[in-house]
Amino acid sequence: MKISIGADERLTVVEAALEHLEKRGDEVTWYGPEPGQTDPWPQVARQVAEDVSEGRAEEGVLFCWTGTGVSIAANKVPGVRAALCFDAETARGARLWNNANVLCLSMRLTSEIVLEEILEAWFETEYEPTDNDEACLLMVDQLDDLRNARRKG
Repeated sequence: MKISIGADERLTVVEAALEHLEKRGDEVTWYGPEPGQTDPWPQVARQVAEDVSEGRAEEGVLFCWTGTGVSIAANKVPGVRAALCFDAETARGARLWNNANVLCLSMRLTSEIVLEEILEAWFETEYEPTDNDEACLLMVDQLDDLRNARRKG
């Protein structure tokens, strides 16, 4: 699977995620700084989200200190449904019901053990559309349309 991953810092949990994905045999594209440096979180979020939106990656994984910033930024890119997940069950639900395609994680709160559980739940779960879920996702798309119309008008 093609996965884009990014972070504003290259901390231990980020290294663990890169290693985990490579062990799975995924084709990983990294966006972010070299160890010991930093990049702006909106920049890496945009790079990963655009890879997913434009089909260069099937999934995205993003990190920042809280996970909130990259989640907000990634969700600004059309076609991206980024989900901030703190545990495996939330990751599973985000995939199953929300058809999320970018996983956002907190470097502050995510231990390496929890990271592995979250990644496995994320990649083992596929969206199973129901009429209700499809209707809800359509409402989310309509919110994007409304925001875009207000910016133009």
